Amino acid sequence: MKLIIQHSSMTPIYEQLVEQVKAAIIQGELKENDSLPSVRTLAKELKISALTVKKAYDALDQEGMITTVHGKGSFVCGVDPSLKWEEQLKGIQDELEGIITKARLVGLSDQELKELMELILEES
Repeated sequence: MKLIIQHSSMTPIYEQLVEQVKAAIIQGELKENDSLPSVRTLAKELKISALTVKKAYDALDQEGMITTVHGKGSFVCGVDPSLKWEEQLKGIQDELEGIITKARLVGLSDQELKELMELILEES
């Protein structure tokens, strides 16, 4: 699993970690019972604070994506297939929202955007 931290991003580092680990789990890159790097190891590897990694792991634990066993480490939990579907749907929705914003910035009306979408759907 390769994690990339963008220090210039407006998204907090712990949120970047959460999203990337969550994506790796949902996409099957990380499987159930796979162990994650220790907090200290990952912090050293990414050159960030151990508290930041701990915050990300705690958030993932609260979401049920990982489980942490004191003294043993953090491990990937099984992922409900409906969660995979929800995450994929959310990703598509986010992309569509970005496209709508871009279309409005160049002056396309909602009707023109709908027509363009229908045209693309007919061609695919």
